[in-house]
Amino acid sequence: MIVDHRTYTFRPGTLAKWVKKYEAEGLPIQKRHLGTFLGLFVTDIGNLHQTVMLWGYEDLADRDRRRAAMAADPAWQKFTSEVQALEAMQAQEIKILKPTEASPRWS
Repeated sequence: MIVDHRTYTFRPGTLAKWVKKYEAEGLPIQKRHLGTFLGLFVTDIGNLHQTVMLWGYEDLADRDRRRAAMAADPAWQKFTSEVQALEAMQAQEIKILKPTEASPRWS
């Protein structure tokens, strides 16, 4: 099991619009293709204007296979084109997290 940890930083004033569009359009597409959706979070204290998204996968090969299928989906290509036009996102940081033995497992 691995966790894909994604932090996206947005221009001030654009986060709410992006979240609304993502939850309505992008997330349903991703749920069709990707692993276990663990959550979407927005920062409340600390570095503001950020989201953190967590996805669980069996391993890196599972992640690669699922993300390739999503990238080939015309609906995902349309969504990414539309969100890029918003010019909301400033940066992204992606980490792959491996659990310790004390971490809970999911199926």
